[in-house]
Amino acid sequence: MYPFLKRTLDLGVALVLLLLLAPVLAFTALLVRWKLGSPVLFRQERAGRLGHPFTIFKFRTMTEARDPEGHLLPDGDRLTPFGQFLRSSSLDELPQLLNVLKGDISLVGPRPLPTRYVPRYTPEQHRRLDCPPGITGWAQVNGRNMVNWDTRFGLDTWYVDNRSTALDLRILALTFWRVICRTGISQKGQATMTEFRGKSPATPQTNITPRRESA
Repeated sequence: MYPFLKRTLDLGVALVLLLLLAPVLAFTALLVRWKLGSPVLFRQERAGRLGHPFTIFKFRTMTEARDPEGHLLPDGDRLTPFGQFLRSSSLDELPQLLNVLKGDISLVGPRPLPTRYVPRYTPEQHRRLDCPPGITGWAQVNGRNMVNWDTRFGLDTWYVDNRSTALDLRILALTFWRVICRTGISQKGQATMTEFRGKSPATPQTNITPRRESA
């Protein structure tokens, strides 16, 4: 019964939000095109349920600025004030409602991470893939990007073990409050979440890998 109720909730809420927010989506797309250029949408391969890859949609928040050698500059150098506003207001996340309609993700679930992270998971961390990922989740309402990776994975697996319609509704309500308060956008001193490097001490977590925003 829970999977049916969850999918029904996903479809109903996503359709209503897309209809209500259509003017906001269109205006935001125009602003992104004007301030950041093309493409308007950031597309990236993410790991869905059981690790199956899919393409996530978000509004672009970074420039394509490069160094003299042609390499993308660090995230902090490419994140504009306008892009920071999109992130802090969570407007950049709205195109993911299309992913919800497609069935790639749910409204609530562990946030889908890049597919390159999956081989770095421990067996325990891999359990976060046992349910569909979501636009928001238990980790997002308990620190979002302010918590470290170990804590984040722990919150994700807790959700997998305790998921229910009541919990999903609670997370959606808490998400609305977090968006209003604009809390947990990024870690202190970081423009984005640090790269997940796994447990190997030879590959510490850093923010040296730029996030490529392209079609």
